[in-house]
Amino acid sequence: MIEEKFDAIVVGAGMSGNAAAYTMASHGLKVLQLERGEYPGSKNVQGAIMYANMLEKIIPDFRDDAPLERHLVEQRLWVMDDTSHTGIHYRSDDFNEAKPNRYTIIRAQFDKWFSRKVREAGATVLCETTVTELVRDARGKVIGVRTDRAGGAIYADVVVLAEGVSGLLGTRAGLREMPKPETVALAVKEMHFLPEEVIEQRFGLKGDEGCVIEAVGTISRSMTGLGFLYTNKESISLGIGCLVSDFAAATESPYALLDTLKNHPSIRPLIADSEVKEYAAHLIPEGGYKAIPQLFGDGWVVVGDAAQLNNAVHREGSNLAMTSGRIAAEAIVQVKSRNVPMTKRNLTLYQAMLDKSFVVKDLRKYKDMPALLHTNSCNFFTTYPRLVSQAAQNFMRVDGTPKIEKEKATTAAFIKARSRWGLVSDAVRLAFAWR
Repeated sequence: MIEEKFDAIVVGAGMSGNAAAYTMASHGLKVLQLERGEYPGSKNVQGAIMYANMLEKIIPDFRDDAPLERHLVEQRLWVMDDTSHTGIHYRSDDFNEAKPNRYTIIRAQFDKWFSRKVREAGATVLCETTVTELVRDARGKVIGVRTDRAGGAIYADVVVLAEGVSGLLGTRAGLREMPKPETVALAVKEMHFLPEEVIEQRFGLKGDEGCVIEAVGTISRSMTGLGFLYTNKESISLGIGCLVSDFAAATESPYALLDTLKNHPSIRPLIADSEVKEYAAHLIPEGGYKAIPQLFGDGWVVVGDAAQLNNAVHREGSNLAMTSGRIAAEAIVQVKSRNVPMTKRNLTLYQAMLDKSFVVKDLRKYKDMPALLHTNSCNFFTTYPRLVSQAAQNFMRVDGTPKIEKEKATTAAFIKARSRWGLVSDAVRLAFAWR
């Protein structure tokens, strides 16, 4: 297929793969990037939030031509029951800065742009190419890959696995285990198209300003899940995700959950009269720090979603993916500059550098949070949202009932929940998990 040898082969052209390929190519390494899709982004139709700081460290001037949708000036967090939502929101004009901190993006467009930058940096990018296996030498060191194209193996000093959470290459090679259903979420999403001025009017925006809504509650039907709404220039990304294990146990349909969300009284007016042009699903790693596999070995490293590097507590994925890809590339560049082989011992540098970054520090800090939310999902996603709604309605509804009676009824409801579902215990554990 390709006879020349490369310094590095990158498997995958998502956020982490592009970050790794670009960084290595920019430092003069001979890089081959392989992507199974028709083009980078063709397998990723996610509407997402992109954090500028992480991309600036890779491409400082990305704002000049990157396909950005809206910069975010407002964040809303909702706790929902069947007919209402209780929420907080933060909005600041400080986010209308010269170089905004967060943007909404459409990954299919963004990944194409990122891949073009990878090519411009000097890497060779081949699409519609599936890597079928890793090639090893007599001692077991990874020295290249085989693909579904005609020809023999392609050789390199190191292989970067950026194949995503559902990638089979690493698991088939025995480098990591298949992700467990309780450590992976399935998110489903629709793209609702509306005129730009309608989006701005409904969300109180102007120009390229954007708003994000993230919601938990009965919308996930007692499963561990999150609903989301992102404003793009001329569309709204609306979706919901729950653990794969919960979907299996509850025999719930992901699309039915999404349909319930978009017909909720708090959501329906925001997408009224929109045209749905796209429905998609994707897997998200949710296991947190305790699910991170071995990240390096003789001749290989793993980055991004394939490494379970996703902060589910703070809903951050792309920034961890880009950062891990960049750090892995920088470690490989350093090893290469020392003129030493890409052995497991030398590639420990990647782990050491990643441990010093916010990626591992944040995941380690909240390492107990996923287990807490998963274990007590009925409490956090059904019982407590209903109690919050009941308390708010008792406070606001004036119907001649003495306030003291309403206070007693609300208190009694919380006491009942405390004794039946351990509300106080959950509150204490949640506080400690967030410390």
